[in-house]
Order: sequence, then structure tokens, then C-alpha cells
Amino acid sequence: MEPIFYSKLDIQIRFNDLDAYRHVNNNSYFSYYDLGKDEYFREVFPPDFRLQNVVPIIANIKADFLSPILYGDKIVMETRCSRLGNKSFTLQQRAVNVSTRSVVCESETVMVFFDITTQKSAPIPPEYRKNIIAFERGQVD
Repeated sequence: MEPIFYSKLDIQIRFNDLDAYRHVNNNSYFSYYDLGKDEYFREVFPPDFRLQNVVPIIANIKADFLSPILYGDKIVMETRCSRLGNKSFTLQQRAVNVSTRSVVCESETVMVFFDITTQKSAPIPPEYRKNIIAFERGQVD
């Protein structure tokens, strides 16, 4: 069954995202992933989550580049939580070309909750866990 992505963000392709081959440089994709993560967090977490002592940080990211993004392409970044652990969760993301409806890149990011005070990983706060499950309509492992 195809996963459902409830978080979607239109991506603006900027001229400076392009490389010498006239397509979006692979490094720029990671800024698009970050924009998608930020949108997801704004939809799921409390507005002040960045001001808390326990915050999500990136532990690992894997990306697959499936086809080039060209200047002028209309791209939507889709983000979902595919796994929810005790201290970590996994975000699955994909960029979709609106015109062709094809997935042009996809990534998986493991996020770990980190206690800034103790400098150690921490359990996912119960409110955040509840919000993720509700946002994903219970469709998270």
C-alpha cells in the first residue's frame, strides 16, 4: 500500500540552486528536505518546541536522487513520520514533480530527541508522540 503524506510544501526553485548542468545541485535537495521538516514540525509540534530543553535533532539521513529537478519545475516536498520509537522517529520525505507526478528524490531521516541540558538523548515527550500519531492518523510504525 502506498504511504500517505499529510504534510506537503511547495518548493521554490531558485536560480542559485542550479549547477553547471542546469539542474538543481544535489546539495540543494537537503535544504528542500529541511524546509519540509520545518513545515512538518510546525504542523505537529507546539509553536515553542525549539525553545524547550528537549528537541529533535538529525542523527542520520539517507537520500536517493531519482531524476533531475530543472529550473521552473513545480516541486512539492512531502513529509511523513514512518516510524516512532522511544527516543527517535523516522521521517520519510519525497519531492514530487507536480507536472509529471513523478517522485524525483526521496530521503529517510532518523531524528533523535536530545536534551540540551544533559547533552544526551531523551525520550520523545508524550505530547509530541500523541501529536505525531494524531497527525499521521495512526498510520505510523
